[in-house]
Amino acid sequence: MATQISRLPMPPHFNPANAHDGHYHVADAWKLELAADSWRREHKLMPVGSDAKRIHMLLIDPQYDFAHSEGSLFVGGRSGTGAMDDQAKLARFIYQYLHVITGITPTMDTHLANQVFFPSAHLLDDGSHPEPFTNITADDYRSGKYRPNPAMAKQLSMDPAFLQRQFVHYCEQLEKSGKYSLTLWPYHCRIGSHGHQLAGIVDEASTFHAFARGAENTPQTKGGNPLTEHYSIFQPEVTTLWNGQPIPGVVKNTSLIDRLMRSDVVIITGEAASHCLAWTIDDLLNHILANDPSMAKKVYIMTDCTSPVVIPGVVDYTAEAEKAFARFQNAGMHLVKSTDPIEDWPGISL
Repeated sequence: MATQISRLPMPPHFNPANAHDGHYHVADAWKLELAADSWRREHKLMPVGSDAKRIHMLLIDPQYDFAHSEGSLFVGGRSGTGAMDDQAKLARFIYQYLHVITGITPTMDTHLANQVFFPSAHLLDDGSHPEPFTNITADDYRSGKYRPNPAMAKQLSMDPAFLQRQFVHYCEQLEKSGKYSLTLWPYHCRIGSHGHQLAGIVDEASTFHAFARGAENTPQTKGGNPLTEHYSIFQPEVTTLWNGQPIPGVVKNTSLIDRLMRSDVVIITGEAASHCLAWTIDDLLNHILANDPSMAKKVYIMTDCTSPVVIPGVVDYTAEAEKAFARFQNAGMHLVKSTDPIEDWPGISL
């Protein structure tokens, strides 16, 4: 029988309703640090360096544009309030297990105005941009339905004909790999914008943990390359140019994979279940299967703190998320809930 792990109470500042407040943020980090110091003394919290078991949380894109109903790409799930509810449960979990969580790594979608998955990159015959949520195939580009925005080509110091061939190649690579076709998303998580920020309630919980336990908790960014989508934190969707050369600046985040694999327990959750979360876990699983399949059992996916992309009347990726989760479970990873005592999670040893 696993040793029972006590759950800490909620600190006085925690209010789950703040997950539904798009303007909530850490207004005074000094005040939060003082509160964390007091909490550390009251509950006799030790620095993370003394943890006998290293529990690392990977939080996928808990950012304003995904996490709040006012965000430009809110992940509402079928409930309509999905990501906001997810962030409240996630923050509660962090506070409850503050004393055993060793590290927290939030990932952050980090975009520019002109990228292959934004309408700005593409033009119709009349010179207008296609609308958000348009799906583009290689045949669409071959037939001339779309063409690259010459302004983007100039920005990248490319000939428009080169960019045309690249966009055909890009769509072909997505189709060959069995991934989602090129989706033009609403503008979201532009670096420096309000939408790029971490959801206030999660930023607060992660920062409180960092102060209380001396943890690093450094966010990892992704998605800044204009020529490729970057759902997974570990690598982008497409890595090559049409001529076989690598896309300039494309690298695989092996350091984060190595850090996770050195941990005893890896907890993953975040937004969206159907896209960035699923693709991140898929890349991690592929690494595990290629190196040591038994390591899959150290990965725990918190399913009640994530939601799929659902745009009522437009798209619903719930089934795709469920299929991905079933595949991960079949490979040895565990599906768990934040509300279940951590010592009752299957196969856990703390």
